[in-house]
Amino acid sequence: MTAILESWFVKGMVKATHDLWLKGWDERNGGNVSFRLLDSDVEPFKNQFAPNPRHELITQDVAEVAGQYFIVTGSGKFFRNVILDPEDTLALIQVDEQGKGYYVLWGLKNGGVATSELASHLQSHIVRIKKSNGQDRVIMHCHPTNLIALTYVLPLDEVTFTRELWEMSTESLVVFPDGVGVLPWMVPGIDEIGYATAEKMAKHTVVIWPFHGVFATGPSLDEAFGLIDVVEKSSEISVKVISMGGKKQTITTENFHALAKRFGVVPIQGVL
Repeated sequence: MTAILESWFVKGMVKATHDLWLKGWDERNGGNVSFRLLDSDVEPFKNQFAPNPRHELITQDVAEVAGQYFIVTGSGKFFRNVILDPEDTLALIQVDEQGKGYYVLWGLKNGGVATSELASHLQSHIVRIKKSNGQDRVIMHCHPTNLIALTYVLPLDEVTFTRELWEMSTESLVVFPDGVGVLPWMVPGIDEIGYATAEKMAKHTVVIWPFHGVFATGPSLDEAFGLIDVVEKSSEISVKVISMGGKKQTITTENFHALAKRFGVVPIQGVL
């Protein structure tokens, strides 16, 4: 019998969180990850679930994912420690029947609760299930250094931010043709930022929280991580270009149309 600790989804979370920490995007206990699991994913492990799982409340109504399973990072858990003790730092949870709380089925062995951003994650999951016909299963929040830096110098509007990031790397348009959503600064961990992020997730796979970080989605941990990696790479190039005095030449609108045609993507309207 394979232990939950050795399951592909726990190993995937261990790798993702460690990679995020190595990138410098999840200092201390900053950031959080949630991965929606299917019944078929957890079925082989149900006999290892806690016999009397404790129940925790959720601040928002998430009835649309009632009964669904997620593996998530724990609140206050340092990403650099996930690789050392996944059973303490991660949690396999199931949203309760009413969508008002969740059961801790595995993990958080020394106590604690799921990430403080859980409600925001679940609201975004609800939107992305509909938008992607169930394909998107990961929500990833982290603090990419250069992207955050750009929120201090670029206008905080989606057209400007998207165009800047697309221009910084040829692959960017191909990787996130739906551009980036940008919120105003908001207090993290409250219901309002969860609703606002979910609203942006209806149009974008990347949502920027100014002076804070990013929310991103994808069908797998690799896809979500890779999306942030591309956005952060473009941000790093932008920071360097700005520091060198600004652009002398760049990718043109005509170039972007040719790129979109070659790779079969449809750029979000209003940017080109």
